[in-house]
Amino acid sequence: MREDLIQKIKEAGVVGAGGAGFPTHIKVASNAQTVIVNGAECEPLLRVDQQLMDVKADKIVQGLEIVMEITGASEGIIALKSKYKNAIASLEKEIVGKNILIKILDDFYPAGDEQLTVYESTGRLVPQGGIPLKVNCVVDNVETLLNVVEAVNDKPVTHTYLTINGEVNRPLTLKLPIGTPIIKALEISGYRDLENMKVIEGGPMMGKMVEDLNQPITKTTKGLIVLSQDHPLIRKRTLPPEKIMRQARVSCVQCRYCTDLCPRYLLGHKIEPHKIMRMVKNLQGQEETMKMAFACSECGVCEQYACIMGLSPRSVNAMIKRELSKLGIKPCAPPSDQTVNPMREHRKIPVKRLISRLGLNQYDQNAPLSEEDYPINHVAIRLRQNVGAPSKPIVKVGQKVKKGDLIAVIPDKAFGANLHASINGVIQDITDSIIISSIEGSDK
Repeated sequence: MREDLIQKIKEAGVVGAGGAGFPTHIKVASNAQTVIVNGAECEPLLRVDQQLMDVKADKIVQGLEIVMEITGASEGIIALKSKYKNAIASLEKEIVGKNILIKILDDFYPAGDEQLTVYESTGRLVPQGGIPLKVNCVVDNVETLLNVVEAVNDKPVTHTYLTINGEVNRPLTLKLPIGTPIIKALEISGYRDLENMKVIEGGPMMGKMVEDLNQPITKTTKGLIVLSQDHPLIRKRTLPPEKIMRQARVSCVQCRYCTDLCPRYLLGHKIEPHKIMRMVKNLQGQEETMKMAFACSECGVCEQYACIMGLSPRSVNAMIKRELSKLGIKPCAPPSDQTVNPMREHRKIPVKRLISRLGLNQYDQNAPLSEEDYPINHVAIRLRQNVGAPSKPIVKVGQKVKKGDLIAVIPDKAFGANLHASINGVIQDITDSIIISSIEGSDK
């Protein structure tokens, strides 16, 4: 039975619905004591998880029970914030008589970070560079569990939920076929004129700038944030690398706020951003200091909240990580005596304060969930949507496909996930994506 469930999840192409998209069939094929539902929704302005936990509480609990069965876990924990009152009420009705607990988290950033969620939920400390399984935990995203339930019922992953927020006429959370062009998603929210506007895919803290509005959404797309190109958050995000490094060399005053507020440092990880900035400033330093950059989760606290000089330690860390990786340099060994900083509880960053600091107060608004079936006639399904190898196409140009048909598979002996057609249509092209256009406008 266990192997059958894992195989169904594999066949359906289920991956982590947020973050890097770790293939779920690999994650659950482990033995664990605890399965944690990560419902804290780390990023400001996103609304997917909190709404799904309310309206689909029964399926989320069912998905949790399936993963508990597969992993042999004796307990399940649903971690979410106290402000998600509707979700809490809905979930409480579904867990009666089950070995599942609801863990209420404070409304701080970055609650929702996997390592923080494990610590807040269980008190267990995931070692630096390690995964939750190191402390007998498996962590799954809310939407991932919905997809697990569908997979067990032989329904593959074809759609994803995402929030559209920011400078839009109609903030909303909707379900769209994977591969939908970003510009089409924005049109649904009532936005057609994007002159002098920029779009972030993901959240305002860790999301990526969208370079081409025709690029598609993927299995891991959870949000699109539209802001004016003059918004301070966008101006900072679009600084060229050479200016970021020049500012770091000239302006860092070694106040160490970036370190004192770093969530990973507060969990006892070997990372001190102020020392990395000092190394950049002095154009010299030890390799051990540079290697600290590998411990950076790129949550953005240092550059969007902590730095009094408006510098970008997160971006500096990211650049250093890329260069070290090119040189084949590996991270330092984790600290043998990793302990939580005693000041951690006093240095949590309230989300309301963070939103204000980011200049996003006016966009902290409802984005109601819509289950409407929007007509999408053209999709580009990327072959790489997850950690691991890109999927291998098994269709040809000109071939007709129906929604749910298998179109790309995991390469032999590789780590990856299957892909399925998200609309009815004809294969138009195969590059780094499989392009499908609908037949006579029908994609239902």
